[in-house]
Amino acid sequence: MKKIRLQKYFTDCGIMSRRAAEIEIEHGYVSVNGIPAKIGCKIDPSVDIVTYRGRVIRPRDCHYTYIMLNKPRGFLSSVSDDRGRPCVTHLLTDIGKRVYPIGRLDLYSEGLLLLTDDGEFANRLTHPKHHIPKRYRVKIKGRLQPDKLEALRSEMVIDGYKITPAIVEITEEFLGYTLLEMTLFEGRNRQIRKMCNSLGLTVMGLRRIAVGNVKLGSLPPGKWRHLTEEEVASLKDYHRQNTHNQQR
Repeated sequence: MKKIRLQKYFTDCGIMSRRAAEIEIEHGYVSVNGIPAKIGCKIDPSVDIVTYRGRVIRPRDCHYTYIMLNKPRGFLSSVSDDRGRPCVTHLLTDIGKRVYPIGRLDLYSEGLLLLTDDGEFANRLTHPKHHIPKRYRVKIKGRLQPDKLEALRSEMVIDGYKITPAIVEITEEFLGYTLLEMTLFEGRNRQIRKMCNSLGLTVMGLRRIAVGNVKLGSLPPGKWRHLTEEEVASLKDYHRQNTHNQQR
């Protein structure tokens, strides 16, 4: 069997994300064939014995689980929290497998959050090079002036990094607030809030409504469902489909 990186093995087994696995390896909690592992280590899952905190991590079948959750405000996009705050996994019952969030929505944001035990799938959706669009509805305090709208659409610099320009449209305007629809092509930490804060705009509400071609739809807050086979295939093959549509 072809050797794979140790942190990938952890995601394939549905134990944790690659980054989390790297941290555990660095802390000395992972061994391969009885020898403490190091970052960059490769293993053959059919031969090597991987131990994590004294427990043998065994290969499993490839029947992965893909979940869509309508995350409510006040829940962390995490599987646990050392401060005892509620996590999105507390909302998942009767799944029968351990899944973890793909990317995250901050504590005060809501909407579409995907969870899975398929590490390769998670990496494909979160890596910036894949440019899978994520669509949001954003409630801004007050009226949005034309110059600030154009600024939101520009190559802004956030945390010292020039972000890919977002697609921003005003959907409704009211006396005290403006509703926007924003499409991002990167998953930078708290990107929308930082974009707005840099322009002196106050975000009153933020809700993710789509990832790629998969839409939240009418799923109630706090509820979840399995993705359909078509939805999973759409996310896995988004680039090919998008290119084909552009050529038609």
